[in-house]
Amino acid sequence: MTDSDVVVVRVPATSANLGPGFDSLGLALDLYDEVEASLTTSAGVRIEVEGQGAGELDDGEGHLIVRTMRAAFTRMGAPQPAGVRLRCRNRIPHARGLGSSSAAICAGILAARALAAGPDAAAGARILPDSEAFALATELEGHPDNVAPCLAGGLTISWTDPSGVASMVKLTPHDDVRPVALIPDFRLSTEEARGLLPRDVPHRDASANAARAALLVAALTGRPEPALLLAATEDRLHQDYRAPAMPRTAELIRRLRSAGVAAVVSGAGPTVLALTTKETQDLIAPEVGNDWHIQPMNVDPSGAYVRFPETR
Repeated sequence: MTDSDVVVVRVPATSANLGPGFDSLGLALDLYDEVEASLTTSAGVRIEVEGQGAGELDDGEGHLIVRTMRAAFTRMGAPQPAGVRLRCRNRIPHARGLGSSSAAICAGILAARALAAGPDAAAGARILPDSEAFALATELEGHPDNVAPCLAGGLTISWTDPSGVASMVKLTPHDDVRPVALIPDFRLSTEEARGLLPRDVPHRDASANAARAALLVAALTGRPEPALLLAATEDRLHQDYRAPAMPRTAELIRRLRSAGVAAVVSGAGPTVLALTTKETQDLIAPEVGNDWHIQPMNVDPSGAYVRFPETR
């Protein structure tokens, strides 16, 4: 193996659950991490990180993208490279509920596939079809709700069958849907948030969430009316159980919903995602204090993107 050309992978932030769609609904957002990756014949890992996570992340074999790339080479039956070089420009906040780990996993898989196959996208699809890339991403992340929109873009519904095989459907949100992320200055790990969930929930709560999740798909794709979005984002399965770990998040959601804004916990939190329209976007600022960064976003329509820059 000779030293490879550089491949660039751009991956979007994502918000999962969206209220009632626990572990199934996800939305891709136009906030991106960008990774330049190449392989070397000399042993060792060299990683440069700009932006989020700089000075905090593992800079060797333990880096999530490196571990993911090696898992992808193994899945493809390709030889492991002696060395890996990464340059990461991170804009997705870490441990905030915006899919930073899913973005890293998807970037690693797509970078490994591109470097193994070269610029020929058809060759990449042969050695690791998109469905298998999605399956590997789900396996490494543990659930498909963030990796699905990261790979595909748009609004996704994802699930696993009884044998554990993950699938997804991509939908296009209505143009009037305007996501706004309210990002706090504190963090919460997904593991901590999941640890607060009960093993069982009342049947009436499961039934209520099933109805709201179905309504949310209809509202996001066809009728993004403020009243429908507010009703459709009610949740009884996870947000109240996790509230003790992020009381400021829970309080902000309460204030926003009281003002008529369809606000939910983004993923495992602590970021709040508001699904707004022109009628409700201006209702956010009066309810948000100085500890929150208000970031209006668009829905990313196409998901992760791979390119080969000119050979240097």
